[in-house]
Amino acid sequence: MRSKGMLYFTGGVIALILLASTCATGYFVGHTVLPNNQSSGDTSSLLQVTPNEADLSTTASNPDDLKQLFNPFWQSWQIVHDQYVDQPVDDEALMQGAIRGMLESLGDPHTSYMDSFQFNQANIPLDGEYEGIGAWVDPTGQYLTIVSPMPGSPAEKVGLKPGDQIIAIDGQDMNGVDGELVIRQVLGPAGTTVKLTINREGLSEPFDVDVIRANIIVPSTDSKMLEGNIAYVHLLTFGDKSTSELRQALKDLLAQEPVGLIFDLRNNGGGALKTAIEVASEFVGDGVIMYEEYGNDTRDTYSAIKGGLATQVPLIVLINEGTASASEIVAGAIQDHGRGPLVGTTSFGKGSVQNWIPLKDDQGAIRVTIARWLTPDGRTIHEIGLQPDVVVELTDEDIQAGKDPQLDKAIELITQ
Repeated sequence: MRSKGMLYFTGGVIALILLASTCATGYFVGHTVLPNNQSSGDTSSLLQVTPNEADLSTTASNPDDLKQLFNPFWQSWQIVHDQYVDQPVDDEALMQGAIRGMLESLGDPHTSYMDSFQFNQANIPLDGEYEGIGAWVDPTGQYLTIVSPMPGSPAEKVGLKPGDQIIAIDGQDMNGVDGELVIRQVLGPAGTTVKLTINREGLSEPFDVDVIRANIIVPSTDSKMLEGNIAYVHLLTFGDKSTSELRQALKDLLAQEPVGLIFDLRNNGGGALKTAIEVASEFVGDGVIMYEEYGNDTRDTYSAIKGGLATQVPLIVLINEGTASASEIVAGAIQDHGRGPLVGTTSFGKGSVQNWIPLKDDQGAIRVTIARWLTPDGRTIHEIGLQPDVVVELTDEDIQAGKDPQLDKAIELITQ
């Protein structure tokens, strides 16, 4: 099995946490899937990828064919230089526009181009204490989109929901602005306010919300024993310490000999692929956890790691629309192996793998979708999501009333 699959982010950069440093202008991406499962505050190894020389033989049978293919481009280039009203034209801007247009023609919102300034800004590492609004986001669409607010965060307190699109910040339109750069405008010191203009599905008009930034602490797990001797673990993220924290929680809970275990992956925006395999292995004793499928029809296979602690205890998994990326890998493996039913609502649906490849001579970088991942049964969940075995909605009215019908259903299934 090749190791390269472990180097890439299974969900673009879907698990970004909107945090800011008090001593830097960069952003902290929480525990996303980055090269070698490194701390996501350090993105330096992204810059170590060296693209191979273009193999033009794959696009044309001979140089004459390639020349003919590009004739319309060079004719257009010359017409602009000869006839466009405002001269001289900016050749670098034309080149960058051509790259953007080429990538947009693929019809994949997760494949895109950053110029040199944007790419360098997006990769400034952070040090120190992190502050922000506390939300996992997807920066790969037309607008920065909330995947899930963190529990107890400013984002949750003002009512931001999965699927909310940030279309303006402090009155400035974000249409066409790269998601990683939009993130930087959301960030800021604790106690300061940022005005977000939100587009929410089902509402006819966007609305403004003022969010007071705060210090954000990102725990990995929340665990406890419920009534009826039922164990409960909520995994909040997939980071460097998530596996060890999960194992410790499982040891403590399983020592009490529970009748069953509820594993909560709701509003978990994902994270490191390596951690996803480790987490899934705690519940799936053996067999395939996921496949990574490339454009040449080859696959890498990721199998369960032996030694999982919770491979026999009766299991229920909670998911919702904020369950994304690495969370979907884990939930999909559990579902396909029949380890336990999924309860809740359809998950986010992020099943592709992206990599940032810097261009030579500091000319920016291309983010390209390099693979799709599949569940053990070979299912793709991209833009589809995982369908729960038992559908249970959680309404705003339930939340306001302090009710959790999804958890109640899981308890009911465990006791049965």
